[in-house]
Amino acid sequence: MSTFTSPSDQPYVLCQRDRALILATQGGLPLEPDPWEDLARQLGMSADEVLARFRRMQEHGIIRRVAAVPDHYRLGYRFNGMTVWDVADDQVSEMGRAVGNLPFVSHCYRRPRHLPWWRYNLFAMVHGTSRDEVEQKAGHIEALLGNASRASTILYSSAILKKTGLRFREQKKAS
Repeated sequence: MSTFTSPSDQPYVLCQRDRALILATQGGLPLEPDPWEDLARQLGMSADEVLARFRRMQEHGIIRRVAAVPDHYRLGYRFNGMTVWDVADDQVSEMGRAVGNLPFVSHCYRRPRHLPWWRYNLFAMVHGTSRDEVEQKAGHIEALLGNASRASTILYSSAILKKTGLRFREQKKAS
């Protein structure tokens, strides 16, 4: 068993059934009409138990979310621009929430400045089918930020990196 500290600072003990569920889903949910029932059959649990375990682990911060993650390259979105903004520190939280709510921003977050080399503190990723589309979306962000933004630039991806979360390995039983 592993012990984790949840966002509520209450320890959560990850039991073997939780661990088996994580191992079975860390590469994605089964592409079935009822993935919960499919997992239940694989793991010898009921679908209700599978869902209850997922919910409990999510409530304790073990699992952040369960969501579809489309391959944006296959969808034609080959231009990825991390827009970076120099926003006044007393406005960055409010502005970050507004930018993060834009439908074309896939993720948005605040990062520390590293003066004098790096002045930007608000980051927002946008994807497009062309460089022009990314720049148009950055223009929408610029209009939203208005005078709150003192400077910005766009950092374009130059390579595709495979992103994955934490992966557990099966524990080998002692013989």
